[in-house]
Amino acid sequence: MATPLKYILAGTGGFGAYWCSAVLPRLAELGKAEAAAAVDLNPQALTNAQTHLQLPPARCYTDMRKAFAETQADFAIIVIPPAHHEEAVDLALAHGMDILSEKPIADTMAACCRIYEKVTRAGRKMAVTMSHRFDQDKQSLEAAIKSGRYGPLNYLVHRFTHNCRKFASWGEFRHKIADPLLIEGTVHHFDILRALAGSNAKTVYAITWNPPWGEYAGDSTGLIVIEMENGVRCFYEGAKANASTLNGWENDYIRAECRDGTLELDRRWLRVLRGGAWEKPLAEDLPLLRQPAWKNPWLAELFCDWLHGGPEPPNSLADNIQCAALLFAAVESAHTHQVVNVQDYLRKNRAETGKAS
Repeated sequence: MATPLKYILAGTGGFGAYWCSAVLPRLAELGKAEAAAAVDLNPQALTNAQTHLQLPPARCYTDMRKAFAETQADFAIIVIPPAHHEEAVDLALAHGMDILSEKPIADTMAACCRIYEKVTRAGRKMAVTMSHRFDQDKQSLEAAIKSGRYGPLNYLVHRFTHNCRKFASWGEFRHKIADPLLIEGTVHHFDILRALAGSNAKTVYAITWNPPWGEYAGDSTGLIVIEMENGVRCFYEGAKANASTLNGWENDYIRAECRDGTLELDRRWLRVLRGGAWEKPLAEDLPLLRQPAWKNPWLAELFCDWLHGGPEPPNSLADNIQCAALLFAAVESAHTHQVVNVQDYLRKNRAETGKAS
């Protein structure tokens, strides 16, 4: 067995606490990676690293620059707010580390492009933990679509509707930011649609708004049409201020219309429907795939395998820059009320980043 890799964890509070308790101990059990240090601005949050990762207080920092300067590690794990991702990436690259980061790459398209260029030039490996795409039910639907048993895929419909209209019901900060549905919701859902379609996006058109009863500063509701480069069309309905939660987090409704069957995923229940012109469709339940881990625990394992010489994981930076482009192109579409060519948008932003550097 290969020697376990060493990592530095940036962010041990909030979602970092989940990494400490549920993701990283598994890497140690598998003999794939061990903690070398942890850093968080809040000293109390560092107890999560001490308790679950067995890090001594001397290896727990409140100063990120000092933590990186004093730590020998193979890679950095970034679980801090997106606006600070670039700073952590810069430190990791300066100290010769690969990078595993929470989504999104960064908080703006310009920052995403800068990170992409820096990591690529440095020849380092980076992946982004887009956890919802790698959940059991979404992976099962993707496998069914790509099995070929139901013929070619025509189009996709994705519904994500939630009763989080009251202030702070979706986390206080999301009710205060611009474009909360797009930035905090579709960042995951667009990644799922790209995977199901097996293609990057060609164009996106987004209509977003906030109903009078939605206690949000930005748009909480949206209807979005995406055309993929391979011709698959997608329709996305997202709403955070509805009267009921039909399909909330991890319980999405996704319908894949294939030539020989309608694949339907609804609250983690997968089935295929078939029927004639005037017949009630017959439904056949499909079993979900089974494996030891899903979501972040699985993605962390895949990343370590990559660093050990295994295949590039599907959530690598090279893939995720396309997800970022679709997300921020949708934001531009919502603001301009125009169809946005996603690939042109990405090329433009990469070119502007190159000029700035």
